[in-house]
Amino acid sequence: MFLIDKLILLAAVLILVGILSSKLSARLGLPVLVLFLAIGMLTGESGIGGIAFDNPIWAHALGTMALAVILFDGGLQTPAASIKAVWKPASLLATLGVLVTAVITGVAATYILGLSLLEGLLLGAIVGSTDAAAVFSLLRNANIHINKRLKSTLEIESASNDPMAIFLTVGLLEVMVNDMPPGLGLLQLFVTQMGVGALVGLGIGWASVKLINRIHLVASGLYPVMVAACGFLSFGIAANLGGSGFLAIFLTGVVIGNRRIAFQRSIFLFHDGLAWLSQIAMFVVLGLLINPPSLLEVWWQGLLIAAVLILVARPLAVIPISKLFGFNARETSLVSWVGLRGSVPIILAIFPLIFGLESAPLIFNVVFFVVLISASIQGTTLPMVARKLKLTEPPPAQPAASLEITALEEVDADIVEYRLSEQPRAEGRRLSQLALPETTVVAMITRGPTVIPPRGSTELKAGDHLFVVLRPETRPFIDRVFSDAPEGSDTEFPDKPLRLKGSTRLVDLRDSYGIRTSESEEITLDRLLHERLSTPLKAGDTLSLGNITLSVEGLLGDRVTTVALTITESST
Repeated sequence: MFLIDKLILLAAVLILVGILSSKLSARLGLPVLVLFLAIGMLTGESGIGGIAFDNPIWAHALGTMALAVILFDGGLQTPAASIKAVWKPASLLATLGVLVTAVITGVAATYILGLSLLEGLLLGAIVGSTDAAAVFSLLRNANIHINKRLKSTLEIESASNDPMAIFLTVGLLEVMVNDMPPGLGLLQLFVTQMGVGALVGLGIGWASVKLINRIHLVASGLYPVMVAACGFLSFGIAANLGGSGFLAIFLTGVVIGNRRIAFQRSIFLFHDGLAWLSQIAMFVVLGLLINPPSLLEVWWQGLLIAAVLILVARPLAVIPISKLFGFNARETSLVSWVGLRGSVPIILAIFPLIFGLESAPLIFNVVFFVVLISASIQGTTLPMVARKLKLTEPPPAQPAASLEITALEEVDADIVEYRLSEQPRAEGRRLSQLALPETTVVAMITRGPTVIPPRGSTELKAGDHLFVVLRPETRPFIDRVFSDAPEGSDTEFPDKPLRLKGSTRLVDLRDSYGIRTSESEEITLDRLLHERLSTPLKAGDTLSLGNITLSVEGLLGDRVTTVALTITESST
């Protein structure tokens, strides 16, 4: 048997165990990274697996590639609207917040471990960034929901603070090992890292969208691979020009993810699976790298440094910034507690080993211990803290299970399959009563083995499968129509016009979107506009009903055929 045969078997077993452990993570309330690291440690030389692995260079290479994939997937999944809404507080937390956290933790580590000041600051920089994926996987698994602004701030901060921690780590190592000037030298490195990373990331992202939408590949399965290659191209160009490859690949993901591209849904699913595989491989390998008995040698120092990081450094970094942007005391407390450490600190802890620092083994063991403590304590208590601070909200409307069958490349439309849940909004209602956007067509309905031709009189039932032809910009409205939304838990209304047929009744708007007015609910939009506005009507005429605006967009004779509905604030 060849060595590669054994390695394939071992890799398959470890990946399967890692995947199955993700189910256990949800039940225990632990971040999956803790279980993945535990699998690696158990498989290692001191565990039951007995596998000897002591190659920090290979661990760093694998960790870098895995982290790049994870950040790229995070960029693809980050809505531009969230970035626009909270970029100011999130960017300050991701830069100044990381710096303050690193300095306070580093000074404490200097005294606790007896290191030099630069070595202590290096340790502080290594543990400076947070892990968004772990935090919000816990919130979802524990069925915890927090307000959109707070959630977006935490997600954007966590997704964008890794480059700052990497810059501080590399910069301090350059000062310690290569005698780089600490003042002007660090400033130049910062400008180069962030500037080149941002420019390359945005540029490659823009070029990638153009390439994806213009090229016609013979196999649809090549599109996700091409997108992945564009991400790695961004990372490679930025890194070779002296910039931050991690910032570049994240921004490339944001640009691609927020533009209309061919086979978008399949591309997202491919990269989501790739990111999970990267997490499993990365944490298992990092777990193999650690020698568990060595953690016992630094347990009390690790506990003290973790306490300073969690209870002192993170709150002191967060409080001034959150106050500046109007977060209240309860929100500030949650942001302070959501300082969960994850993959980046362990990967960065390998850097001193590669640079050959004398204190590198001590720093690596302490960082590993701090990550375990942070992930275990903050991860398990996060849902409880959110509830105690009374920051939880009713669950949002759950969209019906949907599947993008194909993205039509030649026309601006998708075919999407929706499966109605057990208690959908649409149950018991006819197709003509759904108030679907004007350009939407229900092409087919299946109920069990039966195919039902869609008509206006067709009554929908739970479990039905609907095949809908839609325009991409109308997708949020249609998701809302087919969602499963308990009373009082509607999602925020999309910030764009909803174009409806003039024959749509107000009662249909209430049942489909939760939109309520003081008008008679049986009246149609056409009739309402004729009664409330001076006739003859013309395109562009508007009627305001509180925060609801109705605009005439289409007429056939004196009959209104198309009405654009916009809401300035949620009316639900």
